[in-house]
Order: sequence, then structure tokens, then C-alpha cells
Amino acid sequence: MSKLFKVLLALLAIVLAIIGMRAGYETATQIKYPVAYADIIVKYANQNDLDPFLVMGVIKQESNFVPEAHSGFAGGLMQLTEETAEWNANRLGVTDYDYMDPETNIMLGCHYLKYLIDKYGNTNTALAAYNGGMGNVNEWLKNPECSDDGETLKYIPFGETRHYVTKVNDYWIEYRKSYQ
Repeated sequence: MSKLFKVLLALLAIVLAIIGMRAGYETATQIKYPVAYADIIVKYANQNDLDPFLVMGVIKQESNFVPEAHSGFAGGLMQLTEETAEWNANRLGVTDYDYMDPETNIMLGCHYLKYLIDKYGNTNTALAAYNGGMGNVNEWLKNPECSDDGETLKYIPFGETRHYVTKVNDYWIEYRKSYQ
């Protein structure tokens, strides 16, 4: 075997190893950060002027893309309560709907997320309201221990909501990095 052939064989082995590692990394990323309903997410994110990767982050944290997920009184991909779904459906003029249907849940959830972002002018504050409720966030914004300016939160008293905002932001970054 010639020296050139051995070098080429070694280079081929390195290239194949790199390709294999990259494929393994991509597969692991898709398992860790699943995406289902991407076309529906993009559709309603765009309709509401939202970053689709933010919506994916919310869905990952809320339901891990399991459409039948329930937590307390909330359900579906974006974990809407019946009350929140009805409020958003009324604002959209939708009368006949099943808020547990994946497309409907994403449509209503995106509308609600956009409403909160517009209301609070800050994504993190909106995420806190999405998880902890607008009433709580409104009180926190009045509290100097939680907000310096009455518009942004420097501290979220509920540990679950604090964790929620952090996780959604982490997922938002990962989805953008992994799927762009």
C-alpha cells in the first residue's frame, strides 16, 4: 500500500467520522428540542408578528409538543385555560372551536402571547404573565422590590414563574440556533 493511499484512507476516515458526529449531534438536538406542527406555528406566529422560535420555546416548556397535555385547568400545546381560550376566540371572532385541537390551540395561544407582549411591551414580562397571570404581574410591577420602573420585572416572586421565563428564553435560543 502506497504512502499516498494510506494518507487518503486516513483522511477519508476522518471525514466520515466528522460526518457521523454531526449527524449524531443533529439527531440528538432534534430529540432534545422536538418540533411538531412547525407549519402551523410559523403560520400563526407570522400572523401575530411573533418569532416562531419563541412560540416553539413556549410550547416546549408548556407541553413538550404533546397536544393532549393538561396541567391544572390548562390544556393543549400552549396550555390554555377554557377561559383564556374563550377570551381569545371572542377577540378573533371565532365561535365554533375546540381549544384542545392543535391548530386552534396554537392560533389562540399565539394571539394571547402577542396580546401580552403588546400590553407589557416586554417579552419577559409577557412570559411572566402568560405563566403567572396578568393580575400577579400587574401587582409585581407596582412593587419596588419587583420592578424599578413599573414596566419591567427585575424580580419575579413566584419561583415557578421565574423558572418558566428562564426556560422559555433558553428554549427560544436553542430553537433559533438549531433550526435556522
